[in-house]
Amino acid sequence: SIVARLGVEHNLVIAAPALVLSAPIVLAAIAAIRLTSAGPVIFSQTRVGREGAPFRCHKLRTMRHGTPSVPTHEARASEVTSVGRILRRSKIDELPQLWNVLAGEMSLVGPRPCLPTQGRLIDERRKRGVLALVPGISGLAQVNGIDMSDPVACAEKDAEYLRTRSLRLDLAILFRTV
Repeated sequence: SIVARLGVEHNLVIAAPALVLSAPIVLAAIAAIRLTSAGPVIFSQTRVGREGAPFRCHKLRTMRHGTPSVPTHEARASEVTSVGRILRRSKIDELPQLWNVLAGEMSLVGPRPCLPTQGRLIDERRKRGVLALVPGISGLAQVNGIDMSDPVACAEKDAEYLRTRSLRLDLAILFRTV
């Protein structure tokens, strides 16, 4: 469809230059992570993608190496590194997901990808048809302050996005994210 083609095109038109423009920031963050904590700088984690298919989602590591893989809202604050707090607050830790966008596993805007262990959220999204969407770096739920700790509210806002999505809404969400 035309809307689907526009979605793919606007993701690539924005993601490719964003990846280039963000490279100095990502390199500085990588250096800060490397200098202040042990372990890899990139954290890749299995997430739930379109139609429930698993994919590897990439982020800059913000937690101590070896921390159990749990949803962000369930992680202990003491596990987040000092650099990680800054990266999370500024959302710089999400920039490697631009690679996921270029690979077609994610879009710039859509429901945030959850962990396979977040069964209630997956079920709520499935009931509302949200799993038909490609997950996004940012989404309507996130810019409205709703996170995955409330699976029903999150899935409802994701379903609202599904019903009302457009290039204009995506651009508004991206603007609010920045």
